Amino acid sequence: MDAPVMYLFGCAAPPVHYIDHAIRGAQADGWEVCLGLTPTAEAWLGGRLPELAELTGRPVRSSYRQPGQPDVWPPASVVVVAPATMNTINQWALGITGTWVVGVVAEAIGKAIPLVAMPCVNEAYAQHPQFEQSLATLRGARVRVLYGPGGFVPNKPGQGRPEAYPWHLALAAARESLAT
Repeated sequence: MDAPVMYLFGCAAPPVHYIDHAIRGAQADGWEVCLGLTPTAEAWLGGRLPELAELTGRPVRSSYRQPGQPDVWPPASVVVVAPATMNTINQWALGITGTWVVGVVAEAIGKAIPLVAMPCVNEAYAQHPQFEQSLATLRGARVRVLYGPGGFVPNKPGQGRPEAYPWHLALAAARESLAT
């Protein structure tokens, strides 16, 4: 039997610098991992992209392929968006598909592909009224949102610990999504 395929999408939040931990954890659980990044996250990890591509065995993607080009990734069994910024969460909930990552996850809702999102925002961002509305919209669209107790808990601005981001929670939720 082929390994299930996880699309792991990282956004430009500090834990993205540790996304290799999530990749290795998912691979240890038997996943084939395809890594996608928002354009800013791609810029942050620029020098590490070859290493990450080698780790996954697939090209790291951040933009749409050209019409007529074959897709270099297998179909997803699950899509995990972590760390998910306020910007990505809000765009996704509002259907603003200006980036490839948001376009893929917006379409995945309609394709009924299991989706897991784990935000990474500080307490100040979390106070914005659109953020809670966006989380509710995504939950209403059957996206498993790991935020608050049992998920990512916001920190005070400037007091984050990106190395302690709870990747294991996103990986566990992805595993659970295959059982349902």
